[in-house]
Amino acid sequence: MAQKKDKFLIEDWNKRKIEIQAENKKFTKKLSRLSDKKLIEAAEGVHDKVFAKIDCLDCANCCKSIPPIINETDARRIAKHLGMKVTAFKDQYVKIDEDMDMVMNQSPCPFLQADNTCIIYEFRPKACREYPHTENYELTKKLKLHAINAQYCPAVFHILEELKTKL
Repeated sequence: MAQKKDKFLIEDWNKRKIEIQAENKKFTKKLSRLSDKKLIEAAEGVHDKVFAKIDCLDCANCCKSIPPIINETDARRIAKHLGMKVTAFKDQYVKIDEDMDMVMNQSPCPFLQADNTCIIYEFRPKACREYPHTENYELTKKLKLHAINAQYCPAVFHILEELKTKL
């Protein structure tokens, strides 16, 4: 039986994300001092627990505010799906950011629809597929990002809140 999604979690995130930004930064720094094994044990099931309650389609803030990195494979796959040449796709949808990464050239994402669904979902960039980087070993590899991503993603925010109660 599917668990009911809790829109209150998104409202709670919206109200509290700024006020505990510094706390989350300190907390993720504390997490980085734990061994990977201890962190993975503490985080066991937290990603799934939070995502069982949050529906990304109720928010889609990542698609509205964070241009994803696009690698060459992504560009070829998406261009092919759109029936475009890779160079035309890049000219229309991609820019080079300050870190010299290829990223989508606008926010919200041009492929985000009004109902928060993605018209290229099955062909979306790797960065979109892996976001918010809180599953399994990705949690330990992207700790610095989690404090930042908690400002953009209610799931990351609540994953950190769950970890705070466990640790």
